[in-house]
Amino acid sequence: MSKFNWLWVLAFICLSVSGCKNNTKNEEKEKVAEKITTDSSDLNTAFIGTYTKKEGHVDGKADGIVTIQQNPKTGEITMGTTVAEVTNPSFVKLSEDNKYLYAVSELGENEAKSGFVYSYKVINKDSIIELNKVSTEGFAPCHIDIDKSGNYVFVSNYVGGVVMMYKIQKDGSLKEQQKIATSNPKKSHTHSLSISGDNKHAYICDLGLDKIWIYDLDFEKGKLTQNKQKSVSLEDGAGPRHFTFSKEGKFAYSMNELNSTISTFKVEDNGGLTLINSVSSIPQDFKGENSGADIHIGQSGEYLYGSNRGHNSIVIFKRDQESGKLTLVGFESTNGKTPRNFTITRNGKFLYAANQDSSTMQAYKIDQQTGKLEKIGSKLDVPTPVSIEFMN
Repeated sequence: MSKFNWLWVLAFICLSVSGCKNNTKNEEKEKVAEKITTDSSDLNTAFIGTYTKKEGHVDGKADGIVTIQQNPKTGEITMGTTVAEVTNPSFVKLSEDNKYLYAVSELGENEAKSGFVYSYKVINKDSIIELNKVSTEGFAPCHIDIDKSGNYVFVSNYVGGVVMMYKIQKDGSLKEQQKIATSNPKKSHTHSLSISGDNKHAYICDLGLDKIWIYDLDFEKGKLTQNKQKSVSLEDGAGPRHFTFSKEGKFAYSMNELNSTISTFKVEDNGGLTLINSVSSIPQDFKGENSGADIHIGQSGEYLYGSNRGHNSIVIFKRDQESGKLTLVGFESTNGKTPRNFTITRNGKFLYAANQDSSTMQAYKIDQQTGKLEKIGSKLDVPTPVSIEFMN
């Protein structure tokens, strides 16, 4: 073979080797990308309601609804992204099937003709598409609940004494169904409406009137009607804010914002409420200012948790499941300022607190035997977080 031909053979071999090396590098890159995708798909997404502007009670720093990602094995969380730019989406709520997300736009009388509630279709973990927005017929909407059939959305307005009921359309958008107005709209502050586990009753916490209004849900007619017992009154200045039920439905509990107490109620067969007692959500020797915020019962039903803004803690109680009464277990710092809402994951293993005024979130592992909380890692920077909705 001539020298010229040998040079061509050598060149071909070099090019082949180089090509193989490049192919190997590409394959390695693809494997890394696949691993990242797989690892990402193993993460659990939570949508975070936030404040986006300066208000009288908060200096909002977010751009809208944001996400965080949770490692479901360790409970660790990392920051996600902004998925929707909307003003003050302080409360968010997922449909049970995770197909739709609903968010308030907490606007005051000087900002718009009313507050709004937005409907979104969830495309994937970091993508939602707006379906529609509708008026809340009041101002400062601050809470959303969905009935157990997944047919109706309820939005509470802090200003105006109005709660709105919407019918969920086939595409996930909302259409006005009913407007529920309290007896004293100037003094009333409806902070939440909570649907009972059997989907038969609705309870409206009225912080301004120190009452919990009781309604029956007529599913066939698609409307709320007042229960035979129209309401239950709490101590003057209690300020009922949020409400939760024991699993079997025999007892209910309210977090009272203004006097930092938690009230226990017996739920009667007709949906009425009988007040059993109230206990403090803060230590007896705490002298600073505090306001109660959120309340949840752990998956086992043995332990109840509440958030304190000022003491900046999660209070832990053990529940007597026969009498419903609470016994103090202790307090856990939220490692931040003004813990607004918190959530317990569906498997009951982890708790997450949203520290509104320090723009942080803190993760905890729940001790299933004692109910106590153990911090997971350091706090995560999240802009003015308020509410937390995990997909799983």
